[in-house]
Amino acid sequence: MAWAMRAMQHAEIYYKLISSVDPQFLKLTKVDDQIYSEFRENFKNLRIDILDPEELKSETAKEKWRPFCLKFDGIVEDFNYGTLLRLNCSQGYTEENTFFAPRIQFFAIEIARNREGYNKAVYTGIKDKEEKEASSGGDKGANSREEEKGANREGEKEKEAYKEINKSSETTM
Repeated sequence: MAWAMRAMQHAEIYYKLISSVDPQFLKLTKVDDQIYSEFRENFKNLRIDILDPEELKSETAKEKWRPFCLKFDGIVEDFNYGTLLRLNCSQGYTEENTFFAPRIQFFAIEIARNREGYNKAVYTGIKDKEEKEASSGGDKGANSREEEKGANREGEKEKEAYKEINKSSETTM
């Protein structure tokens, strides 16, 4: 059961990260470029905005994914550990929108989603919501000081989330 908690924590950290930072600038591993190029070389036509579990879990799909995943054994730490992967990248981590996938599959798909702009919807949706809340504020005096303190706390949370995802994503060379 500890692996399930670890997978859920990883998912929550990742979602906070793509909500806080423009995903196109995220680096999830030290070998993002290699993962992305190998992924798109092997899965040119895989639709990544809304995943079809059959394209990831069927016997035919597993035959294609297995060699891809094994390329990263010894390169990406815990490459075959289970983690949660969102089916629809415009939605959050819910029971209906997630399934377990090997960590390297998560990295491949999420790196592609970041680079190809699919995760931008999460980031802009959160930013739009924050802007609406700020503009519907009202009294600016003491509230603006509290908002500034809150923004500083959010900046610190963002830094901590980024450190945590990088720490859990370190690779071995």
